[in-house]
Formats: sequence, structure tokens, C-alpha cells
Amino acid sequence: MTRTDWNDYDWELIHEGPQPPALHMALDAIITDEVGAGRRAPTLRIWEWSAPAVVIGRFQSLKNEVDPDGARRHGIEVVRRVSGGGAMFIEPGNSITYSLSVPQALVHGMSFQESYAFLDAWVLTALQGLGIKAWYQPLNDIASDIGKIGGAAQARRSGAVLHHVTMSYDIDADKMVEVLRIGREKLSDKGTTSAKKRVDPLRTQTGLAREAIIDRMVETFAGLHRLTSGQVGSGTLALAQAQAADKFSTPEWTGVVP
Repeated sequence: MTRTDWNDYDWELIHEGPQPPALHMALDAIITDEVGAGRRAPTLRIWEWSAPAVVIGRFQSLKNEVDPDGARRHGIEVVRRVSGGGAMFIEPGNSITYSLSVPQALVHGMSFQESYAFLDAWVLTALQGLGIKAWYQPLNDIASDIGKIGGAAQARRSGAVLHHVTMSYDIDADKMVEVLRIGREKLSDKGTTSAKKRVDPLRTQTGLAREAIIDRMVETFAGLHRLTSGQVGSGTLALAQAQAADKFSTPEWTGVVP
């Protein structure tokens, strides 16, 4: 296999209305498989959330990561994604999440660490254009001099790479530490001011609306690579809805690592 370049491809942008957490998990898997099979162009998908969620990594322990009482109290659904990495605390309107589904040839020969930085170089350019001094913190964090902005995760499957990132636009740090155990342990002796500092929202750094930041991200990507608007499509959506119900919403999948 020869490594390809971003500009060897025509890219498709998918940015549709709010969807439930389990459906997002399924869409990531199915769209990536379609890209791997050559049935879909390499895709940048920007997510909109219809409900709050905690998204845990493929190999994380459910009970180690999530406080079930806190999640229940705040009405937060817990879902498990197909990629590794850490837990993400999501509230609609407070997070910016995107996925890249790309042919494996684009990162051929790269280490995981190299591929993370490579696949997010465009978003660092976008953030820097908004006046944020942002950089990649190996293995998979986007950092700034004020605090962590977001985290990435990857899965390699069916000839393609799924790479997704969640960045904090705004964050309810008090709620986050009631739902995520790991956040509570790291901050137990520091108080929630440290939580607010540790994951620094983009809103405080830019003063911009979430939509304006997303627009700048899309403009930056389109300025670097050939990008046209696309859609999930009814066939893919039907497959994803079935998989969301049969797999990603089930306690067996969510609790596969108890």
C-alpha cells in the first residue's frame, strides 16, 4: 500500500440535525465501513446531539468510569463507542464533536501518535485562526495554554480509519464530576474550580457562538481540501437505526467491560 494525500480525495461533509447518542455510535461505525469499502467518499461528519450523554471508550470499564446514580439523576445516557480512548461528557450545545472516516492509505505507515496529530492538523489551524494557541498533546489531546480543549479516539476497521474528537465549548464542571468517576478522583482534593480549568471551554477563549466556531472549522477544512456537502442517506440511516437498537443501546454492549 502507498500512502495517499488529503488532496487525492474528494471529501464529503455531513452535518445534520440532532440525533440520539446510540445512533451517533452506529453512524460512525457504518459510515467508516462504507468509506473502507469504497461506497462513500472520505467523510467529515459534524455531530449534533439530541440528548446529553457519556461516551465511554471501547475498552473502558463501565463501573470504573461512570457513577450510575449521577447519570440517572441528571438524565444522562451512557453509550460505548467502537474506538478506544477515554470517557467524554456531552451536553447538547456545550460540545463540538466531529468524525473523520478516511481510507487507511491516508495514514499508511504512520504510528498511532503520528496519525492523531496528522488527522487533526486542520482543526489546530482553525483554532489558531480564532486566536487560540492550540497544540497536540500526545497521545490524543488537543491542548491550550489555559487548559485541555478536547480529546480524540480512533478505530481502524474494514480498510478505513475512524477518527473522532470531542471538544468542550462550554462545560458544567459540577455535573461532570457527579457523573464521571475519573473526573472526581482527579479533582477530589482540588474542588470544581480545577475541573473548569482542566477542560477549558472554547466559549471562554473565543467569545464566539458554538456555530461560529463550527463554521470556521468547516471553512478551514474546505480551504485546504476539496469538500462538498453530502448526507447520511436513507439506506445508511436505516442500517444505523437498526444497529443503534440492536447493539449500541443494549446493556450487553455498554457493559461489555463491566
